[in-house]
Amino acid sequence: QVQLVESGGGLVQAGGSLRLSCAASGSIRSINAMGWYRQTPVNQRELVALMLISGGSTNYANSVKGRFTISRDNAKNTVYLQMNSLKPEDTAVYYCNHVSWRGTDYWGQGTQVTVSS
Repeated sequence: QVQLVESGGGLVQAGGSLRLSCAASGSIRSINAMGWYRQTPVNQRELVALMLISGGSTNYANSVKGRFTISRDNAKNTVYLQMNSLKPEDTAVYYCNHVSWRGTDYWGQGTQVTVSS
């Protein structure tokens, strides 16, 4: 089992920045990939950024490329999402996700990000 605890959401003006954190505990060695998703009341949960443990390759949604950066601190078992040049359409609940080598999904509780215009 893996437990994920998110932090760092909040209210920010358009053009501003936020950094989300996701601290993992438990069976960390079983993790193959980690990422961030977001969801609004209208839209389905969508992938924002993904990082593979092996090789460290990353992938981003087209809507956030060049503005968001996913990174991790192995010593702290923490993955981050640096969000710059935020737009009102980035407003959503952001969820941390880890996937094990067996394909098991683990989710954080979600953190609200609100971008005002």
